[in-house]
Amino acid sequence: MVDLVITGDRMVTPVGVRKAAVAVKNGRIVSVSDVGDSPPANSTIDATGQIVFPGIVDPEGHPGTRRPFKDSLLSETRAAAAGGVTTWGIQQASAKVRKTYVHTPRPEDIVPFSQAMPDCIGQGEDYSVIDFFFTGFITTDEQALDIPKVARDFGVTSFKYYLHMMQGPNTSSVWAGRQEAGFHGFDDGTVHLGLEKTAEIGPPGIVAIHPENWEIARIFEDRLKRSGRTDMAAWDARSPHFCEAGHARNYAYYARIAGCPIYILHTTTRETVEEIVRARAEGTKIYSQTGHHYLALPHDVWKINVPLRDSDTMAYLWTALRDGLIDCIGTDHVDIGLPKDKMDKGNVWETISGFPSRVEALVPVMMTEGVLKGRISIERMAQVCSENPARIFGVYPKKGAIAVGCDADFTIVDPQRTMTVKREMIHSSGGWSVWEGRSLSGWPVRTILRGKTISEWPEGAPRAQVIDPPYGRYIPRKVGHQLYPMDGAVEQPSPVTA
Repeated sequence: MVDLVITGDRMVTPVGVRKAAVAVKNGRIVSVSDVGDSPPANSTIDATGQIVFPGIVDPEGHPGTRRPFKDSLLSETRAAAAGGVTTWGIQQASAKVRKTYVHTPRPEDIVPFSQAMPDCIGQGEDYSVIDFFFTGFITTDEQALDIPKVARDFGVTSFKYYLHMMQGPNTSSVWAGRQEAGFHGFDDGTVHLGLEKTAEIGPPGIVAIHPENWEIARIFEDRLKRSGRTDMAAWDARSPHFCEAGHARNYAYYARIAGCPIYILHTTTRETVEEIVRARAEGTKIYSQTGHHYLALPHDVWKINVPLRDSDTMAYLWTALRDGLIDCIGTDHVDIGLPKDKMDKGNVWETISGFPSRVEALVPVMMTEGVLKGRISIERMAQVCSENPARIFGVYPKKGAIAVGCDADFTIVDPQRTMTVKREMIHSSGGWSVWEGRSLSGWPVRTILRGKTISEWPEGAPRAQVIDPPYGRYIPRKVGHQLYPMDGAVEQPSPVTA
């Protein structure tokens, strides 16, 4: 007798889409068999006509930047569960995950992550609806030197640099969230220390970079302001493609010198992809991520970092994603906590950057614009939205696959469900979505974490219903293992290209 059996005609497994029955016991998958050959179960789910994906693994979410970490976890992980995400790669500064909330951290608040992680893990396991791993923002030499300790003691093996925070004194437009996020200035020496120390811990250690050269962008911003531009698309013109690609090129080289794998967040241009391909040919272990918003929203819609791009670039990104030049989709979900009329000032230079509720739109956008339009296959969607992020960040095959031994995480999608996005659907604290008014198809109707349904959207309900109390757990990565070491899990050859 097992706890649960899920049957379906489109199970997305590591060996392809198949008709199968998946049996679950004690939160893990114990068999994947032909329908009719599964063991007896306490409960069953018939997913015929639906698509059963491995639970979505979103490698980039930012709860806690503008609201207390506890409060942000409560609202935003509910949004993530409603959106089909079962595992979140939370990326945050050390001052923002402490129990005592600091809106604008002082230098003394920026502590090494080995000091911050007990608070982070404790709050996460108390308030997160979904499972999570952690990526720390490195902003000081002290934090970079702490990497081996936080990896050994807390299983934190991924680290991030916001390169647009490396701004000169004459920057005309300092990022509004710079001090709020705990950035007081760092340089390439801090980056190099982090690359060295991450290389030192070995797999699955990786450094992620946000590539966006604001030191150059300030020149274009001054020119655009003098010309009278105030429209949203000016934000794209302000940060030309080479500002992103140049960072990818330079830091891929530095990573190769240090012997450290590197991950390019927000890959949004053809030029950046070309630099990634070049770096791979030169021997750099380099991976790339784009977002569903970069694939579906043109540059005149909103202001975010890095910018949304033009329609021709979006078309190219779909091709690069399909062909394996881009490895992952990440939502870069932010918890702004503000309604739209408080963010949109009618002038791009004054509008608050970022928009909420990205995580809730991930699956239907990828289905509508990707799978249902033939731009990517169901299998490729599972790779870029689940398997590859899990592999790259060291939680595969615990996460990211429907196979024996893996956690019983599933995102069940109804490809026929078509809905117009309304505010009543939203769980995120901001309460609005940039996709409002758009018709999207392929919504997640059930999210299952370790064998337990954590979100379900019955036909006719105004929005997904998310469970209480929170069920999420922290996932410490295992230093020295490229794959999460488990007994009985299937380890398939990686489709990741780097």
